[in-house]
Amino acid sequence: MGDALPLLQIRDLNKLFGGLVAVTGLDLDVSEGEILGLIGPNGAGKSTVLNMIGGTILPTRGKIVFNGEDITKLPSYIRAQQGIARVFQQDILFANLTVIENLLVGLHLHLRMGFVGTFLKRYTPVGKEMELASQTLEFTGLAQHFDELAKNLPHGKQRLLGLAIALATQPKLLLLDEPVTGMNAEEMEAILTLVKVVRERRGITSIIVEHNLRAVMSVCDRIAVLNFGGKIAEGSPKEVVGNPAVIEAYLGTEEDAA
Repeated sequence: MGDALPLLQIRDLNKLFGGLVAVTGLDLDVSEGEILGLIGPNGAGKSTVLNMIGGTILPTRGKIVFNGEDITKLPSYIRAQQGIARVFQQDILFANLTVIENLLVGLHLHLRMGFVGTFLKRYTPVGKEMELASQTLEFTGLAQHFDELAKNLPHGKQRLLGLAIALATQPKLLLLDEPVTGMNAEEMEAILTLVKVVRERRGITSIIVEHNLRAVMSVCDRIAVLNFGGKIAEGSPKEVVGNPAVIEAYLGTEEDAA
């Protein structure tokens, strides 16, 4: 990656909710094409960091630079247009629309008629739009579910559809909040493989928040660990898993046990 600037730069990021410190003094760089894991115990501030990167909440203090531009105060829809896509912890789908219709909603950033026209079906997508949506379904292994209602998909396929919708926005950066939650081993492997494939084939950078440490260790190049809102460790999966501060954060000390 040479001397190129990181795709994402976070400096002194802080978030207070009233008197509660959710995130404090966070510095973090994410290089283009990297898969970064963001882990830590419950309440460590992981999802709050994703929310601030995605723009659903604004930081109390600090700076976020994406692709060379300060986006700290930009609304989430502008960040999405600039290439940041979010897959939330809960499935956010249009349950009564088909799989392909959900994809076309995801494409509204690039379609001429925009979101409202897509949702109300006042425009029939043809050519490039339908081709891109179909290619995304093929790429994610959902092509056979083209005309199926989203609500009728099993949980693992719904999670996959959420990721497909994010990919349909043609992002530079994917924010994945617990992408394998509630999945069986086969479904989990499919999602993790896809995250690696989108990096290899499309150069998409990913930040993954996940409680399943085995999943994180298997897919991430680098891991940052949060505890009580602050970063306590950063490095390769091997370096992080053996870090005494990380072990203490997850398992506690002998004094805690006593």
